[in-house]
Amino acid sequence: MFKKSAEKSYNWLDDRFKITPLVEFMRHKQVPIHKHSLWYYMGGVALFLFLVQIVSGILLLLYYQPGVDSAYESIRFITTKVSFGWLFRSVHSWSANIMVFFVFVHMFSTFFTRTYSKPRELTWLTGSVLLVLSLVFGFSGYLLPWNELAFFATKVGTDIAGAIPLIGDPIKLLLRGGEGVTGATLSRFYAFHIALIPAVFTLFLFLHLLFVQRQGMHEPEFFHKLPENKKRMMPFFPNFVLRDALLWLLVLNIIIYLAVFFPWEIGVKADAFAPAPDGIKPEWFFMFMFQALKLLPAHMFIMEGEVFGILFFTLAGLVWFTVPFWDVFIKESMRPKIMKLFGISVIAFILILTIWGYLV
Repeated sequence: MFKKSAEKSYNWLDDRFKITPLVEFMRHKQVPIHKHSLWYYMGGVALFLFLVQIVSGILLLLYYQPGVDSAYESIRFITTKVSFGWLFRSVHSWSANIMVFFVFVHMFSTFFTRTYSKPRELTWLTGSVLLVLSLVFGFSGYLLPWNELAFFATKVGTDIAGAIPLIGDPIKLLLRGGEGVTGATLSRFYAFHIALIPAVFTLFLFLHLLFVQRQGMHEPEFFHKLPENKKRMMPFFPNFVLRDALLWLLVLNIIIYLAVFFPWEIGVKADAFAPAPDGIKPEWFFMFMFQALKLLPAHMFIMEGEVFGILFFTLAGLVWFTVPFWDVFIKESMRPKIMKLFGISVIAFILILTIWGYLV
């Protein structure tokens, strides 16, 4: 009975939306199996966490009220009065942080396996934009609870943006909606977080997934050199999809565990007239930049140390963003070693400064 009903439903949908070609495409699509196959799943986990963000964020929006006099109170109401509100808020916060982590893992795994090489330059570029948007997601959402740490961290973050030469002041004014961090800033960050950034993120995510599906899974150089009888492949559907879903369930269980046993704190309500508490720190994914700026002297060469640091990170971001285009100018025999050393140096720089920022 169930089989007949399923077939009837499938035929009804297929008659209207022609989904059989899509199913056949997924059945014939193959995924290489090799020692680096694990990294194929990292992008899927990041995608799943984005979906968790959407679902949990919509549930929070049912009760959240932006405003200096209502934001903190609505978060407290969600946490203490709404059934399972504390759980969904913690799930939203934990999944946001873990999503950024997996986006970083996906980016570095792509870099070390040289998946950015021709013809996947646009896949790398759209993925880089998604990384930046993920960081902006975290920054814009940090202020919404309107607690003390978020208020002063946002003040510091927008001050840093304001130090950018020539365009810093307009950017700072755009972010804050005025000279200081006020209710106007909260309203703008709310709009950025629930409307503008999700729309742009969804667009680039669609393009990224389209490129991946169109070009297929990347096959490493060593895989190309194997004889045909030694190459192992698995069908994308259902084999790879089921393994991906199993990993999604595992990640979801980890998030639920963290949300239940380590619920996200509400903190103290923000007070614009109170002094900044000691030890204000940004989110962990901004810590390496924050710590690097702290270590710079007041003046470097002909400019302020902070301005030098901002220009350095801007240039470094552009260099990383354009990897597929300057990688080809390195001698082919030296390319794997140089790029591997470059990638390890970037990871070491991020890890050392992040740990330093939390320990010192």
